[in-house]
Amino acid sequence: MRSLRASTLLAFALLLPAATTAQTTTTPPPDQTAAQPPAPAPVQPPAEQSDPDLRVDPLQPDFNLVALPTTLRLPAQKLSFRVTHRFTRSLGEGDFGDLLSNFLTFDSSARVGLELRYGLRPGTQIGVRRTSDRSIELFGQQNLLNERSGHPMGLDALVTFEGEDNLHRHPQSAVGLVASRSAGTRAALYVEPLYVINSNDAVPGAANSTLMVGLGARVRVRPSTYISAEVTPRVAGFDPGTHQVSFALEGRAGGHLFQVNVSNGFGTTLGQLARGGVSRDSWYLGFNIARKFF
Repeated sequence: MRSLRASTLLAFALLLPAATTAQTTTTPPPDQTAAQPPAPAPVQPPAEQSDPDLRVDPLQPDFNLVALPTTLRLPAQKLSFRVTHRFTRSLGEGDFGDLLSNFLTFDSSARVGLELRYGLRPGTQIGVRRTSDRSIELFGQQNLLNERSGHPMGLDALVTFEGEDNLHRHPQSAVGLVASRSAGTRAALYVEPLYVINSNDAVPGAANSTLMVGLGARVRVRPSTYISAEVTPRVAGFDPGTHQVSFALEGRAGGHLFQVNVSNGFGTTLGQLARGGVSRDSWYLGFNIARKFF
């Protein structure tokens, strides 16, 4: 009997530590109230979507047609640069052999212009343009209506100040409106009443200012290829020479725009447009190169 009791106590003594160890090492059940992972933060739209002025406008790839302005908005604190180039030998001067020997007038002298514009604030842009005849034009443009915002048309107010001989001679100023309207998905049309003050610098007794109405169109023939045309008839006041007319073929690549144009004059500022083209029979080859820095 004593032997049986001793065996029972020994077995109990051996099993007790094992049971205690098993109880302390048992993995507790998972906490059902553990915090779930936080929800992902909402995706912020890229800058191109938050500011519509940064998006490409397929019908208005540039801030000008040929010489006339458009209603394209320049994003705030962004820049755009443009070079205008007009060869001064007429395409009709001499015969065809003369034209070829002059390499399609590329060997002639040129009237060159440089333009820099800056987005002062949303819808407001300012700029300066200088041509190689030492004329300087300062301009400001304020957007009033925008088709992208749901208005039936685009409308800008424009004011300029320019002068010859680096602003030291013949000061002129201009005020006007630039109205645009999309025609479907292929074209943009423009009507621009402009009034140039002190446009007359050479004809005594003639009117001193010019009222003109710029008319233009840009047609998108391929996703990045355009045909443009403009005319600037003077309807009242000083109107020497003939109305300047221009035609152009354009190609857009990213922020670049390259344009080949033909015009019957060299005007690229509003004061120069007010004084008209050279003649109805003289046409000059030229090009514009524009670069947007955004």
